[in-house]
Amino acid sequence: MASFPTEPSVHRFTGRDGVALAWRELGDGRPVVLIHGLFSNAETNWIRYGHAARIAAAGFRVVMPDLRAHGMSGAPHDPAAYPPDILADDGFALLAALGFEDGAYDLGGYSLGGRTVVRMLARGARPRRAIVAGMGLQGLLDTAARSGHFRRVLEGLGTHPRGSPEYLAEAFLKTTGADPAALLPLLGCFVDTPPAALAGIATPTLVACGVDDADNGSAEALAAALGDGRYVAVPGNHMSAVVKPELGAAMADFLAASV
Repeated sequence: MASFPTEPSVHRFTGRDGVALAWRELGDGRPVVLIHGLFSNAETNWIRYGHAARIAAAGFRVVMPDLRAHGMSGAPHDPAAYPPDILADDGFALLAALGFEDGAYDLGGYSLGGRTVVRMLARGARPRRAIVAGMGLQGLLDTAARSGHFRRVLEGLGTHPRGSPEYLAEAFLKTTGADPAALLPLLGCFVDTPPAALAGIATPTLVACGVDDADNGSAEALAAALGDGRYVAVPGNHMSAVVKPELGAAMADFLAASV
């Protein structure tokens, strides 16, 4: 088992449009870039519940960016800062800043992070392995349906019925402190990925999803739609699966496998 610092270090890079962005890093070894979900950040998604530490202990350098409008990264309010596919652009900017070459890194994400991974793969990213967690096929084919839910959350802050999906999403937003005025224009940057593009992704890809998570459609169908996908179920729904140790274990096992 590799030894590594227990506290992640914080680093900065710049998006191609000049927006200041941040990433956290933990461990040594083969690099794996992990991208968090909407309303979240690297600390909440990967560090707090031990996933980053588990993967680092398996011999990996875990690189965890904060998406623009999240965490320690810039959160511009100008809609011009959120053109289509800007999150994938930021992902490519990070790979370039770190000098990661094709086949020399792995790439993974949860929810919006998983969608961003797919967009990067569809646009030519070539990691050795990829992980798309907390995502289903419909969430890639029709991004507007899911973004509409989050638009209702942000436009109705403080008005959602207690216990409703919108209320729970707003409660999560409060815990991470993300900026609603930046998140609203961000929702306009999502890009659909058609079936032919999914089928053309040849990178071995783990599709890990909560057994009770159908927020983005079927994860099993997504695994089948990819050129080289394999599905694994973990306990929980969309909000709870990310806190379960089984998610980090599945990711670490997949990344550490030799084939």
